This record gives sequence, structure tokens and C-alpha cells, in this order.
Amino acid sequence: MASAPIAISEPGRYWRIGLVAVAALLALPILVIGGSLALPYSEVWVHLRNTVLGDYVLNSLLLMIGVGVGTFLLGVSTAWITVMCDFPGRRFFSWALLLPMAMPAYIIAYTYTGMLDFTGPVQTSLRESFGWGYGDYWFPEIRSLGGAVCMLSLVLYPYVYLLARVAFAEQSTALLEASRNLGRGPWQTLFFVALPMARPAIAAGVSLALMETLADFGTVDYFGVSTFTTGIFRTWYGLGELKTAAQLASFLLLFVFVLFALERRSRGRMRFHPAAPTQQAQPIRLTGWRGSCCFLLAGGILLAGFVIPAARLSLWAASDWSQFSSGAFLELAGNSFMLAAIASLCCLLVALFLGYGRRLHPGRVETVSVRTAAMGYAVPGTVIAVGVLIPFAWLDNQLDSFLRQYFGVSSGLLLSGTLVALVFAYVVRFLSVSLQSVESGLARIRPSLDESARGLGLTPAGVLRRVHMPMLRGSLLTALLLVFVDVLKELPATLILRPFNFNTLAVRTYELASDERLADAAAPALAVVIIGLLPVMLLSRGLSAKRESYVRPT
Repeated sequence: MASAPIAISEPGRYWRIGLVAVAALLALPILVIGGSLALPYSEVWVHLRNTVLGDYVLNSLLLMIGVGVGTFLLGVSTAWITVMCDFPGRRFFSWALLLPMAMPAYIIAYTYTGMLDFTGPVQTSLRESFGWGYGDYWFPEIRSLGGAVCMLSLVLYPYVYLLARVAFAEQSTALLEASRNLGRGPWQTLFFVALPMARPAIAAGVSLALMETLADFGTVDYFGVSTFTTGIFRTWYGLGELKTAAQLASFLLLFVFVLFALERRSRGRMRFHPAAPTQQAQPIRLTGWRGSCCFLLAGGILLAGFVIPAARLSLWAASDWSQFSSGAFLELAGNSFMLAAIASLCCLLVALFLGYGRRLHPGRVETVSVRTAAMGYAVPGTVIAVGVLIPFAWLDNQLDSFLRQYFGVSSGLLLSGTLVALVFAYVVRFLSVSLQSVESGLARIRPSLDESARGLGLTPAGVLRRVHMPMLRGSLLTALLLVFVDVLKELPATLILRPFNFNTLAVRTYELASDERLADAAAPALAVVIIGLLPVMLLSRGLSAKRESYVRPT
């Protein structure tokens, strides 16, 4: 039952004003991008519309369809066998199948290109073994739309796997057993009972994977696939047309909103009310060739999505371990850690302010404001970067003109082209990650504690500082860590907004790979992957704890 709003005095009303103001500021980049559609279209836009816009739309759609199907098949199949089947290695695979989530898509694309292209070890070995020459054999082209679909599916399926596995584990054991007793086999139970019940979770996982697909820049750019993200980057950097880049970004925003609308419409008026399991689901014991097939399926996906690329990166990096202690690498690591630490701390503070403000004022205006501020996670980093650059550049120009006119001095770039703009873009992009963790922690604290603390004379800020924050320690640490790693892996926003001659591990990896120096890119790429394992370990630990709570007798 929903709790009543917390009674507050006059000082608490300042939270409402601040909440709406902060939410409006964070929504500014998206509003700017959406408003760009009302601006006059330039000759560059007309040229893009007549030449490459159709390719952007078609390739983005095909990429989404391919990744959607790929993540669904990989995620649902592995979730089902690890929950409902008992086969050799099941315990290991139940958490290890999350490891590909630590591998950014652009990094796995670089490693597989180094292995599978014409000069890579695979094709070289084939030519040496069979005496083939150029043109004597056919080999699938890794740098293609199909290659991009495979790379993105391998690293994004854990979104579907994680949510589908939890959904399968939460399903009523009695209902599944009733299906079996009525003569349905394991596959029929999966398709006609388990999948329909898990549809909301699976749809959410696929939607997350598609959001990441639309946001991807490094993979499609390296593979030469023309999508909206590559078009926005080239229009801004190649043609110097910020307004046209914003208009392209607004079309990409339409893709995001259409994706949400289609998912909601597909569910229609259907309602899903799964019963909570009261006992441990008895997995189907698979032996012989059936158990071997499950082992090979899970093992093959794990090998392709994490083990092989991680091993290849390690082999490249092992050729010169000294680069990890070089001044250039340490500077990259320092820049990356600094940005990630500042952005994660800013996200946490803003999330605390918004989450607690909504707890104080659970009205419609406050709820809509918080949800609007948190929608940046569904928007690609390229779009947010352009949306940040436009108002910041306008403000810089206005301030510079004022100072020149009245004081005869130039202020230069105080916001755009600085770390301020970059950190602001990170906060807009990743606030939702912190906010979800903070709100879930606040939801576990009873409102009676707030009322008791207020009765003892504490202000709303005092309640947050002295009561909530000690109780939220685990949630706050999780929020910090997740945003830290997300910022460390972020590529397109960093590429567009970073100050001149300022690099991070992700940017340097992209630059070296673009120059075909894949072995040199191994060190920064491996560092990003290793750090990316931290939230994956958190997720796997949480998944194991959740699973144990299901099987504990009541």
C-alpha cells in the first residue's frame, strides 16, 4: 500500500523548487535537440537527405532488428537452461554468462577484426595450410553490417539474460509443473507458458540492448556501417555543421521514442501477475548428449563474447608489458579515473537530491520532473553531446560578446570545449543509473523514520545526512561504481566534448584502432575491460543472492 506523503515544514519546500530547476537543466540538451527540427534546413541537410539519410535510416533499422533477434535468442536460451536445466557447469555459467557485459562493443570489434581480417591469424593460417592466395577462397567479411550485428549481440545479450533469468526464477513452480503434468514437454512449457509470463522482463532487456545499439559509435564507425551516430559525428566534425548535426540527432531521438511506443503498444491491455515461487524449482537433469549440448551452447557463447577477445587482448598486451607503466598510459589512466570519479560523484549527489526531493514531494509535477531528468540514459551519447554543445557554445558566445563590448576583453571558452561540458554530459547520460539505485534504497526506508527524525527537530537535509545516508551506504556505493565504469567506457560523448589534446583510455583505444594499430590499442582496451568487470561482479553477486532467497524454505 502506498505510503502517505511525508509532512514537511516550510524549509522542505525549497527542495521542490530545486528539484524542478535541476530536472529542467538536465533535460535542456534533449529539449535543444528536439527543438532543432523547427530550425530552417540548410543546403547540407538537403544534400544529406538526398544522398545518405536513407542509408542511415535503413542501416539503423537493420542493425536494431539484427541485434534484437540476436540478443533475444542468446539471452533467453541461456537464461532458460541455467534456471530450468541441470547440466555440467551450470553453476559456473549462471554467473559467467554475464562477463561479456564487461567488454565494450567497440573493443570486441577491434579484437575480432585483428583475428579475422585478411592479415589476421585465422585467414593467414588458412592460406598457409591450403596454399591459397588472394581471391582463391571465400571468408565472411567481419567489417560489415552482419559483423556489427554479431559483435553487438555478443556483448549486449547479458541485458536479456539477466532480466529473463530473474523472471524465469520468479515464476510459479506449481504453474510450470501443471504444464508438464498436462503433457507439455520442456520446449512447449518454455514457448507457451514461461515465455509469455516473462514477456515484460524480456521486452525490457531487448529494449535496453537496442538502446545501446542506437548509442553505439565505435563499432559501426570502425566497420564502416553508416548509421545515425556516425552521420552525426561526421556532419559535425567533417562538415562543421552543428545545426545539421542536431537535426540528425533529433531523428535519432525519434527512433528512441518510437521504440518505447512500440514496446508499450505491443503489450496493449495485457497484464502480467506472476505468482511468487514457494519452493525451489526442480531443474531438469540433462545427461549424455543433451547435457553436452547445453554445455557447448553456454560455453560457446561465453568463449565468443568474453574469453577469446580477452585472451587476444592479453596476448597483444603481453608483447610489451612495459607500456602499462609508461608515462603516456599513466596519463590516460589518470584522465579517465579523474573524469569517472568526478562524474560518478556528481551523478550521485544529483540523484540523492532528486530522489529525496521526490520522497518529500511525491506529487505529479515532481515525479514527471524526476523521470524527465532521468531519460538521458535512453539517449545516445552522440545526441547528448550535440545537445550540450549548442547551449554551452551559445552561452560562451554571449558572454564573450558582452565582455568585448563593455570591457574590451575576451572570455574565450569557459564552458564548451572544457571538462565542465563533458562532465555535464556524463551526468545527463548516466543519472538514471544512480537514481535507480538511490530510489530503490530509499524505498526500503520506512516513512516513519523520517517523521520521527523531523519530530526531533531535524531539517529535511539533516534527515538525509544523518538518517538516510548511513542506511543507504550499500546503494550509494553501487551507484558510484556503476556510473564510474559507464563513464570510463563512454566513447562518442567524450570524443565530441573533450578538451583539445585531452585523451582517455576509451578515446585512445579508438584512435589507435582507427589507425590499424590494434596491438598498441590492447593496453588501454584491456584496462577498460578489467575495470568493467567490477559492476559485472556486483550483478552476478546480486543475482546469486536473489536466487538463494527464492530457494530458501518459507
